[in-house]
Amino acid sequence: MKVILQKDISNLGEAGDIKDVPRGYARNYLIPKKLVIVADDSSKKAAEHQKRLIKIKKDKRRKQSEKIASSINGVELKFAVQAGEEGKLFGSITTMDISKKLAEGGHEIDKRKIQLDAPIKEVGTFDVTVKLEDGLHAGIKVTVEQE
Repeated sequence: MKVILQKDISNLGEAGDIKDVPRGYARNYLIPKKLVIVADDSSKKAAEHQKRLIKIKKDKRRKQSEKIASSINGVELKFAVQAGEEGKLFGSITTMDISKKLAEGGHEIDKRKIQLDAPIKEVGTFDVTVKLEDGLHAGIKVTVEQE
């Protein structure tokens, strides 16, 4: 059954693509969740138009992401926190703390975009990656000092 994807679906395709899927998958899952519409002549023309609009939106998002990446790439954040004699923090520095510090500097970044394997629990300098849309990454340095 030929269908037109309304949203990006992993392992199937991007919005606007025309795909051939099994009837049961389309009728029982994709169509009820409004992820696809059945492909016919009129819907194919609408899909082509929708695909052009999606491309324009993606280009705008890409440009915004590149602008954000260039503005925060290489930013250094400093945290002064209480720590023990061995450099272990009494708390930790999390993605939320980093996001708040970036917001103070005028960069609104969602904490979910900041990639941190585990909260920072010791004094030192750490490289943190910010994952932006369309596969763009920006690197920031986080320096944790003893108060």
